Amino acid sequence: MTLTALLKTASVSALALSIGVASTAQADTWRYAHEEYEGDVQDVFAYKFKEYVEDNSDHTVQVFRFGELGESDDILEQTQMGILNFVNQSPGFTGSVIPAAQIFFIPYLMPTDEETVIEFFKTSEAINEMFPELYAEQGLELLQMYPEGEMVVTVDEPVRSPDDFQGKNIRTMTNPLLAETYRAFGATPTPLPWGEVYGGLQTNILQGQENPIFWIESGGLYEVSPNLVFTGHGWFTTALMANQDFYNGLPAEDKELVQEATAFAFDYINEYVPGLSEEALQTILDSSDEVTVTRLTEAEIEAFRARAPQVEEEFLSMTGETGRELLEQFKADLEAVTN
Repeated sequence: MTLTALLKTASVSALALSIGVASTAQADTWRYAHEEYEGDVQDVFAYKFKEYVEDNSDHTVQVFRFGELGESDDILEQTQMGILNFVNQSPGFTGSVIPAAQIFFIPYLMPTDEETVIEFFKTSEAINEMFPELYAEQGLELLQMYPEGEMVVTVDEPVRSPDDFQGKNIRTMTNPLLAETYRAFGATPTPLPWGEVYGGLQTNILQGQENPIFWIESGGLYEVSPNLVFTGHGWFTTALMANQDFYNGLPAEDKELVQEATAFAFDYINEYVPGLSEEALQTILDSSDEVTVTRLTEAEIEAFRARAPQVEEEFLSMTGETGRELLEQFKADLEAVTN
């Protein structure tokens, strides 16, 4: 077993031991993990949730950031097992257990306008009524989905067409549909956990990756992959979930508290995200003279958009009638906020 694996096992074992103590002496400590660093969007959301809970009850919320309990798949599994009470995670990882969650990786399905995207997440029937049922099938109470930022591709050289992606290994989350997206774009998709991305770019095992710009800045990805390409193909989406047995076992007042804390954090993040990308990009530009920024023209985007239907067809083949119904509602909800 590697040192990393040993440390992760020790951390989870210590957490499990603390749960045994908490169940008898401190049952009001709720354990919440997310997949980002201090000050990133999920972290801000988590601490707003924590703030509301602790200001309005005797409960406390213990927040675990990326790496403290393992990778994204680890904290999802720990939530399903009941070791964690709450987890904040992208559908990019939950897509392996909830295939329909991969809908967010159909390129050019979502608009790029921030206000429109936020309104969609507030009002969408697909988001707020259909998705909770799908998550419940996996023992998860879906509390809130929300957008974090437009996806940006970083590469070893500027890219303006699918031909430019030929021969490039582009890191994707461990998500089959996202891999299909980059295959359609002309690249070679390379699914990897986050912990291996920086080193892969640094050693040229990878020639690129995608993430929202704030994560590119906070993770230092621009240091080893300095060419930023705005393709306009999608948004990074995440979701706050609870272990369903834990949530269902809460008294009514605590369920209401969880819902109110979630709404409080969601309202805050909807004010926090707009403008965040511009600030992060400026920080990157101020930090490095090697960074280039490429914003595709509408004509250049069209060459990528023309390849989106094959990804949509792959989504439907993966998800069957469930995916078809979800996609139809998703498109209807988007039309309602764009017209």
